Amino acid sequence: MLAANSTKRILVLHCGGTIGMGPTSEGYATLDDFGSRLRQRLRDHVGGELPGVDILELTPLIDSANMVPDDWTRIACALKARWDDYDGFLLLHGTDTMAYTASALSFLFRRMDKPVILTGSQIPLCEPRSDAMDNLVNSLVLASNYPIAEVCICFHGRLLRGNRSIKFKSTGFDAFDSPNLPWLGKTGIQIELREDLLLPPAAAEMQTCQFIDGAVGVLQLYPGISHHFFSAALADAYLKALVIQSYGVGNGPNRDPELLRMLAGAVERGISIVNITRCPQGSVLPLTYATGASLAKAGAISGADLTLEAAYTKLHVLLGQGASRDAIQQTFAEPWCGECTPHLANP
Repeated sequence: MLAANSTKRILVLHCGGTIGMGPTSEGYATLDDFGSRLRQRLRDHVGGELPGVDILELTPLIDSANMVPDDWTRIACALKARWDDYDGFLLLHGTDTMAYTASALSFLFRRMDKPVILTGSQIPLCEPRSDAMDNLVNSLVLASNYPIAEVCICFHGRLLRGNRSIKFKSTGFDAFDSPNLPWLGKTGIQIELREDLLLPPAAAEMQTCQFIDGAVGVLQLYPGISHHFFSAALADAYLKALVIQSYGVGNGPNRDPELLRMLAGAVERGISIVNITRCPQGSVLPLTYATGASLAKAGAISGADLTLEAAYTKLHVLLGQGASRDAIQQTFAEPWCGECTPHLANP
């Protein structure tokens, strides 16, 4: 049975994704009138009405592989417009970029006084073996009964901080994890919540942000990478920031002086270079090895233990608020809403 608190009102915002799709001759595609189908499935599951749950579909719906930064604003504005009308929000979202949207929403609000929980499924709701109902029910129970005041992902019985989450399995039901932070909670026979890890509630205020198309790029290091590759990326006229996924604790090649000169030159032109580790777990500690120190000397900013999703979206928000390269340098690795570990900000 769904133990939804009848005194609470929860808005289910359907953004798109696998959960609301059905089979077609060209593969899975969005079903018409999914909101009505979902409401009926929830009623059938609990054997009666679901008091306090409203369902709204974002128009148009988004396959998460097509997600762009302006979509984060569209979702945030939908939440803001209804913030005072509900006690919590459940976002149905495609899994491919769910962690990006969760991170972006956390930075667009930073503090809040009610839960925003993202979930979805690996198999559509209409299929017999779907994982959708478990994810939906767990998310609704958590949103309506527990003192959560931040953006989270709830998936396969795990409650995760949104801006610490990554999708680390392409087909497993346990698709999401937060390698650098313990789960905020888990659902089994009992629901266990780590209240000591939850962010404290505070009045919500959506940040003003005008996202800039193409402003942030991502480049992953690999053996033999050429400075010509960096040159092409840094020559993009729209680029304002570049996330480098480096080896280990922030190491990169330092035997190519032209590559380091290019990075230093880009920094002088006002481009922010952020160094994060390509390892799923761990942090950048740029002064541990000479190879990492070389990147730092060229002007790369330590991304501490930020995920790629958090680093990418945080840069977008900072640039969308007009932050200069110097301002980003000074504040980037300081946590806004639990996205990184404070003592790693200034190694």
